[in-house]
Amino acid sequence: MNRPTIRKPEPTETEAIIRIWLEGNTQAHPFIEPDYWASHIGYMREILPSADVYVYEQDGDILGFVGLNGYHIAGLFIDPRHQSQGIGTSLIEFIKQKYFTLTLAVYKKNEKARQFYRRHNFIVMEERTDVNTNEKEVLMRWNRACPI
Repeated sequence: MNRPTIRKPEPTETEAIIRIWLEGNTQAHPFIEPDYWASHIGYMREILPSADVYVYEQDGDILGFVGLNGYHIAGLFIDPRHQSQGIGTSLIEFIKQKYFTLTLAVYKKNEKARQFYRRHNFIVMEERTDVNTNEKEVLMRWNRACPI
């Protein structure tokens, strides 16, 4: 087994990223109809080439990814078969080295994700309703400590 790497994706890896995104959303959000996520696959194909995305790759397989819009984490998804193996932590720690502040929105009902981000020192800034799904979401933020 080769050492994993975190890197920008190749254009040929778009479908692997979309598969992880779709499976991850469907699994993590049983309170949202799976058809909602499936209806956004075309949009994902359009935006991925220009998005700021980093993949976690090991032995030629994409096991997870994080996508950012500026300093906002638009999504962090791990292949469901590889969750709870430290991949999400590796991706978060990687982007924390690149940014001084990070924000994200997570569905309030997704307690597992909210706990994950709290463990990584994200704090709740506000609650709001996602206009697309009508579900409550929590806006969270992380700031790098500034030495005095």
